[in-house]
Amino acid sequence: MTTTSVTAEAAALRHYLDAQRTSAVAILGGLSDEQLRTSALPGWTPIGLIKHLADAERHWFQRVFAGAVADDRWLEDDENPLSADHPTAEILAFYRAQCDHSNAVLATTPLDATPIGQHPGGDPDNEVADLRGIALHMIEETARHLGHLDVARELIDGRTGLGPR
Repeated sequence: MTTTSVTAEAAALRHYLDAQRTSAVAILGGLSDEQLRTSALPGWTPIGLIKHLADAERHWFQRVFAGAVADDRWLEDDENPLSADHPTAEILAFYRAQCDHSNAVLATTPLDATPIGQHPGGDPDNEVADLRGIALHMIEETARHLGHLDVARELIDGRTGLGPR
């Protein structure tokens, strides 16, 4: 595979991943801090799900792919990983920072590069054997949670069809 095709493929993967990320944040646009912390569905809050997505970006691109994460404080200070005690602006900044880091990896690393770290419990189906698999997994993970955010938003204030057009 030539560098040009890897770069074009990485750009396409990033495009789809960025579209999902943008939608996740846009769906929550206009909600009050209280609404962002309202558990419309048992066990999680909308802002907690954004934190979860940030943690997932960090886990897959840093811990699994690169083999290390510099600071684990976000993973340790909330009892429930799908809720969040941090200020909303801090969570959104954390999500943006994790996405930026992931995008930097996609921009500078061949998609067939092998991860240095590993996912706890392993990867029995070898679905994330390379950076390409990690990018595809994050597209799927983020898109799956967009449905949850859509439902939560509708339950909180009745609005539907939100996100970028």
